[in-house]
Order: sequence, then structure tokens, then C-alpha cells
Amino acid sequence: MTMSKKKGSIRESEDAEFGMDSKYSSGKERLSDGRALMEARLQRMHNISDEQIIRARLLQLKLQMEEFISNPVVEDRNYFTDFLVMYVDALYSKRNNFAKDIDISPVSLSQVLNNHREPKVEFLLRLMIHSEKVYRNISAFEKNTWFQVYYHEKICDTLSRQNQLRPEEEKHVNISEPMQVYGKLLFPQRKE
Repeated sequence: MTMSKKKGSIRESEDAEFGMDSKYSSGKERLSDGRALMEARLQRMHNISDEQIIRARLLQLKLQMEEFISNPVVEDRNYFTDFLVMYVDALYSKRNNFAKDIDISPVSLSQVLNNHREPKVEFLLRLMIHSEKVYRNISAFEKNTWFQVYYHEKICDTLSRQNQLRPEEEKHVNISEPMQVYGKLLFPQRKE
């Protein structure tokens, strides 16, 4: 009897550890319920309209952008272009149609999306206006979000490369006049 209690408690702790529901007495029951749940999910997915899917993608994108802006960047990745690709692909069947809607050449859009060119301020402004119009009936969208994403990425990239770039750049920096005039004030331990 004590042995079965131990065995039962071990089984229960394993189930808890792996997130298995203790209401199942066998693997067959668990599989059966899993199949039923999957079928219900698939049925629900078939009933979702295209508008609901686009709305969900845009809300997801907005939340990811807000999360990115509020946290420091830890990966060496092009977040701006990743977010831009998600935005364009959620709304358009062809990226050329997006380029036409914001009045830029498809080549320019392609170069921005593939990180061959930095977006111009005009591009960012048009993207911002486009996003405001798209999100108007979906969710509140801060008009400066795209600017924040773009410049946040640039700042984090520069800061992450600072130790690599600094030694070379220090060779080009002098403080000759302030040193002559305020040397004792600026560098009190320095012997002249």
C-alpha cells in the first residue's frame, strides 16, 4: 500500500512538472481530449474572417513594437524592417501596392525592406500617416511609434558597438584649448 502511494505521488509530481492535468487516468483519455480540443480550435479558426485575422495581426504588431520601444535591444537584428515587413504583409497581397499607396518607388521600398538603404524622413512620415489611418478603427496608435522604433534601434546599435568603435575615434579627438586654459580645473592630478 505504501509503495502504491509513493508511486502515485511520483506520478502526480511528474504530471505537475510537465503540466499534465491530473484528471486523466490514462494516456488514451488525454489523447482523446487533445484531439477534441484541436478539432474545436481548427473549427474556430475556420470561422474567423479575414478582417479579424488582419485586426489580430495589426494588434500583435503594435504590441510588439511597444514592447521593443520600452526595452533595451539584446539581439543584433533589424527590428524596424522586421516590423515593416509584418505591417506591409499583413495588409497587402503585393508590396508594390503598398509602395504605390505611400507614393514611393517599389525599388526604394525593396531597398528599405532588405536593409540596403536607410529610410528617409519622408518615408517614415508617410508610413506614420498610413499607420494612423489603418489603426484608426482598430486601436490607438501613437503617431511617433515608427520613429521611435527606428531611432531606438539606431541608438541601441550605436551603444552596442561603442566599445568596438571608440578606440579608433579617440585618435581624432583633442581638447587642446580647454586643456591650456582650464587644465588644472579639468585634470587636477595631471602634472604640467
